[in-house]
Amino acid sequence: MRFEGKVVIITGAAQGIGRACVRRFAREGAFVVIADLDEAPGKELEEEIKSAGGAALYVHVDAAERLDVHNMLAATLDAYERVDVLVNNVGIDMVGDFLEFEEADFDRVLRVNLKSAFLCSQAVARHMVDQIESEGGARHDEAGYAIINMSSVSAITASGNNVAYATSKAGLNQLTRAMAIALAPHGIRVNAIAPGKISTDAVKKATVDLETREAILTRTPLGRVGSPDEIASIAAFLASEDAAYMTGQCLYAEGGRLALNYTMNKSAKD
Repeated sequence: MRFEGKVVIITGAAQGIGRACVRRFAREGAFVVIADLDEAPGKELEEEIKSAGGAALYVHVDAAERLDVHNMLAATLDAYERVDVLVNNVGIDMVGDFLEFEEADFDRVLRVNLKSAFLCSQAVARHMVDQIESEGGARHDEAGYAIINMSSVSAITASGNNVAYATSKAGLNQLTRAMAIALAPHGIRVNAIAPGKISTDAVKKATVDLETREAILTRTPLGRVGSPDEIASIAAFLASEDAAYMTGQCLYAEGGRLALNYTMNKSAKD
């Protein structure tokens, strides 16, 4: 198993893509920390992993609050004594007309989507550097330590009603690059994943309406919505030795949307 003995922290881990990442890393032998504000599904997922013979720990955390991040890291070290991988997955989306969008909502989206990645990455990376020094220094010829940020296709594409979300994800891409350069000398790799539409619970609810679903598929050449498991597989790749020479990159998993310069018609999708 690729991650046997490795410790992986995943924020926003109780549902959606985060939940799929927890299951994937646990299945491949990792000790997984389920970091989330939503306690019921977080503890349920912890029990699921343990029942399957894996190791998991739920930690109640607001990933954009410095003290909570400190406590998350402390709980991880108390349980597993190290950290090897961080997946900054927590995120929210708030839509609204640009001219009417509230300042407080803009601040909230950037706090959750961007500030949390900075705080968690800084805290975890500091500890990773200590681990690396205690292990005799950085190794650049193996997977080593990895940080993975969950971006979005909206970092490049945008619409008039998702200004805060698009801005936060574009910032996350640049944070990924800056962190990759800063941490490369220590042997810590930093990459991002930018999904398109993924069949999380929120997207499933939004696409119950046939017109909305059709609108999504007309801009997706592969003609379908992606699955959380497909994104989790990319996270596992980026954390593994298979990606040992990759840092500062953002991998787009969006069904061909960015390559499209026209709208797919229905016959093309069927």
